[in-house]
Amino acid sequence: MNKVKQPVIAVVGATGAVGEAMLSIVAQRLGRECHIHALASERSIGRQVNFGRHALDVGDLAEFDFIGVDFALFSAGADVSRLHASRAAAAGAIVIDNTSAFRYEADVPLIVPEVNGHLLSGVKPGSIIANPNCSTIQMVMAIAPIHREVGIERINVATYQSVSGAGRAGMEELARQTADRLGMREVKAGQFAQPIAFNAIPGIDTLQDNGYTREEMKLQWETSKILEDDEIRVNATAVRVPVFFGHSEAVHLETKRSIDIDRVRQLLSQAPGVSLVEDRPQEFATAVTHAAGQDEVFVSRLRQDHTHPRGINMWVVADNVRKGAALNAVQILQQIQARATGAGARATG
Repeated sequence: MNKVKQPVIAVVGATGAVGEAMLSIVAQRLGRECHIHALASERSIGRQVNFGRHALDVGDLAEFDFIGVDFALFSAGADVSRLHASRAAAAGAIVIDNTSAFRYEADVPLIVPEVNGHLLSGVKPGSIIANPNCSTIQMVMAIAPIHREVGIERINVATYQSVSGAGRAGMEELARQTADRLGMREVKAGQFAQPIAFNAIPGIDTLQDNGYTREEMKLQWETSKILEDDEIRVNATAVRVPVFFGHSEAVHLETKRSIDIDRVRQLLSQAPGVSLVEDRPQEFATAVTHAAGQDEVFVSRLRQDHTHPRGINMWVVADNVRKGAALNAVQILQQIQARATGAGARATG
């Protein structure tokens, strides 16, 4: 691997919403201490993307040689990752993949640095590391301190997910449909199966045989893997809502052992990357007022469940493009660097 202070980084899917955020965060956190390649499909050749104050020419992923690349950050869809991530790893790059392509493979770590970053110890060139789904990341950030303290038996969660979770096309569709609604014009669905403007759609991704959607089942599969607990049960309902950035979640926990709500408050106040918002009358953490454009996971409406002796309720919001995708990937990169140089086990701020 090259000198740690100047890693060679390739961002795959550089013209997408998450890819652009990756470039922005790498520029903020590493800046001139890295060499960067922006890659996308052939149709993006000739375009430029921003890297801090600089513009980068977009390279053709299909023609790119990953030899000499230290880290390859993938966010161009699962099919692209299946085709090219292994090629990057074979060339010696550490691949950090933001798609679902490798999340459920037993030998691929599924990482949220603040929660299970210890699994990055000893990661070597040629490894593939998976980024969890955006809705999973923010939930496990909020519940992991409680799980470590008293264990969690069951989670009931309803997610209210922004259209940026469907990429730039989702954001453009919400903007277009909103203008059409306000202009009293016919609204046509495209990216989403039903109109999203002024609506809430209780279905994200494909419907599974058990009646849950794949997005809902991701919360079960990924939470179990990240928390290393096959017994934890997650009952999810995923809803797409007309918000541009920021996912919101109503999370209801049933813990294995009793815990006082003041102790929960203390745990969350001390949790890295989590910001506990003390509730005031009609002022709570929301996707728009707190999450959008920010790096933290925000928790509010924290309260004891009056219907269950070991129940805890909370409201969790985070920017799905930043902490839910791009930032988490860059934090993984930084933590690997820190461990490789003995600079410490955490690079998660």
